[in-house]
Amino acid sequence: MGCWILYLCIAVKKQSLTSVGRNDCLRKYQVPYRRWATFMINYSVYMMTNYLKPKEGPKAYAKNQVNEIWSIGKFAKHIADHNGVYSRGTVKGVLSDMCECLVEQLLNGNKIQLGELGTFGISISSEPTDSLDKFSAKNIKAVNILFTPGEDFENLVSHAQFNLVPSRAAQNATLKAEKSNEKTVDLEAAKKKNNTSSGGADNSGKPANPSGGSSSDTGTTVNPDGGAGSEEGDGSEG
Repeated sequence: MGCWILYLCIAVKKQSLTSVGRNDCLRKYQVPYRRWATFMINYSVYMMTNYLKPKEGPKAYAKNQVNEIWSIGKFAKHIADHNGVYSRGTVKGVLSDMCECLVEQLLNGNKIQLGELGTFGISISSEPTDSLDKFSAKNIKAVNILFTPGEDFENLVSHAQFNLVPSRAAQNATLKAEKSNEKTVDLEAAKKKNNTSSGGADNSGKPANPSGGSSSDTGTTVNPDGGAGSEEGDGSEG
């Protein structure tokens, strides 16, 4: 007997809510159960500086914690497990082919609309010149990917609950103290050590970016519109 998961589906004939198996829900009624789900997001709070108002000094901002980084294989398995119609290999193949074709068509100058996912396009970055006649293709330095979220990516806050958790630095310091049989933890020292070792970078090892935020605990520049970014675990214990 398979493992049944409780899903709410609209029974069109009975005009009532009923609980059915996951696959029956998706195949028979074609109702996207994900629209009804609520998911938990872990977050920590950091003191960071708004780069538009540096004189105001650091203020408290939230940063979500990244639980895992999924490979395309794991994501393909997740998709396959959700509906049972296509195998993991088929899903992975479609995703891989889509990426290849997406790059091809973007470089052809096309904009790709992927329904509820969103729209992909490109822009180019270039070094300026003093006049039009001095500009050439050599001044173009980068091709940038533009993504405009679709309907399924709008208002995600309505599908989220938020759970305050310790920062990665605090978690690592606590774990290290437990292994060393220490009775107390100096959280401030752990935060300063984390900030110094990262050199102003976030926990993924990348330089701090004002447009994306940073995971440093104090005095870090933050973009008020883009948020404080996210905090990825590095797998270390201290």
